[in-house]
Amino acid sequence: MPALPILYSFRRCPYAIRARLAVLQAGVAVELREVDLRCKPTELLACSRAATVPVLDLGGGQVLTQSLDIARWALTQHDPDGWLIRGDAARDSLLVSTTDGEFKHWLDRTKYAERFPEQRAEVYRAAAERCLIEPLDAALRATGHLGDNGYNWADAAIFPFVRQFAAIDADAWTAAPWMATRRWLDRWLGSPLFATCMVKLPVWQAGAPGPRWPG
Repeated sequence: MPALPILYSFRRCPYAIRARLAVLQAGVAVELREVDLRCKPTELLACSRAATVPVLDLGGGQVLTQSLDIARWALTQHDPDGWLIRGDAARDSLLVSTTDGEFKHWLDRTKYAERFPEQRAEVYRAAAERCLIEPLDAALRATGHLGDNGYNWADAAIFPFVRQFAAIDADAWTAAPWMATRRWLDRWLGSPLFATCMVKLPVWQAGAPGPRWPG
């Protein structure tokens, strides 16, 4: 039996959550290695000099080190609900690019405002909302998702970062005018796909196989 692709992951990392959601949606099996980012295994370092997660080792020297590339690889293997073809491609690509760029910049400053005393956390929060949450909310108002008739790859790619943003200040999130985005986030948080994605696994030990995932 050929070896499974090896996915190095960290349960709470939004980039890793993005990759795992796509792998689950595609229904492809991997060997999942949960890593401790404070003590990165040599096998991960050998695959990726940056040693960030997620990393997918496909074997034969083929390694994917970007979450979107891993998601695309998985959905190219099998895309049962058409995640790659649903939605407005230009709009969705812009929203995901904003998520990974400008929004992540302001998200980090909102979450760790004490490290960036140049402005108050409220200023950082407002900037994050302007660049992503506002256009995302407008896009979600019609159908509740970014796909034409269901979720697509961009929904899954953006969700882990909005989840992180909403958790910084739950009261501020509830009071904000982003009703469509709040409903969208709540559906994701309550979905079986996300529940399976977030099952806690022990940290992988070198020399032992990681579990087949999903099991």
